[in-house]
Amino acid sequence: MPQFRLPICRLFSFRFTVKKRLWSPKFIDNIYIVFAQGYKGITTFIVPRDTPGLSIGKNEKKLGLRASSTCQVNLDDVRVPKTAVLGELGLGYRYAIEMLNEGRTGIAAQMLGLAEGCFTHAVHYVRERKQFGSRVWDFQAIQHQIAELATQLAAARTFVYNTARRKEAGLPIQKESAMAKYFASNLACTVTSRSVEWLGGVGFTEDYPVEKYYRDVKIGTIYEGTNNILLNTIAKCLDKEFV
Repeated sequence: MPQFRLPICRLFSFRFTVKKRLWSPKFIDNIYIVFAQGYKGITTFIVPRDTPGLSIGKNEKKLGLRASSTCQVNLDDVRVPKTAVLGELGLGYRYAIEMLNEGRTGIAAQMLGLAEGCFTHAVHYVRERKQFGSRVWDFQAIQHQIAELATQLAAARTFVYNTARRKEAGLPIQKESAMAKYFASNLACTVTSRSVEWLGGVGFTEDYPVEKYYRDVKIGTIYEGTNNILLNTIAKCLDKEFV
């Protein structure tokens, strides 16, 4: 979903030029949704893949989430008719926020799933691995760490499910989705980091999946709004509530 300034607006067509990096298109997609800043504010457009001037750059090499393509999209003097406008002129920001709220809920669920997958693997390992004549699981320090994270994972699951239920019920989720993503992404980073440590040296190798979990979850604190942006959103919502 590229977002940029729309320099020219005409009665029957729109034209724009931009390069948007770190975008995640699917190479089988036939259309793209573009948000552009114009004279009436941000407007949403549907741009077909075969539109002249639209091209996709190279696939970026990333720390994690390598199964998902991340490329630069180039729109060089792209022209679209007025029928390409999605919704109404100038309401693109409202549409984008609604999409972000849903997207943040989905990413919170994604981070929860990654964290739980990594946690499950690591717990099975420490219950079997022996050090100094005892299972790693039997050391109280490890048990306390596992118990603490299991409790936080249960809380994150409730957080994510509650946000999804609010969405299905037609209730506002701007604050809840930001909170859920913030909490789940931070927790996922903690869980995967601890899991690498619990496995010891082998946790640092590619022989076990925890290193991949560790790499994959970092993006959760960045896309669909960095965690600092989420804190801004949460604070703004709270400011309105406490008037």
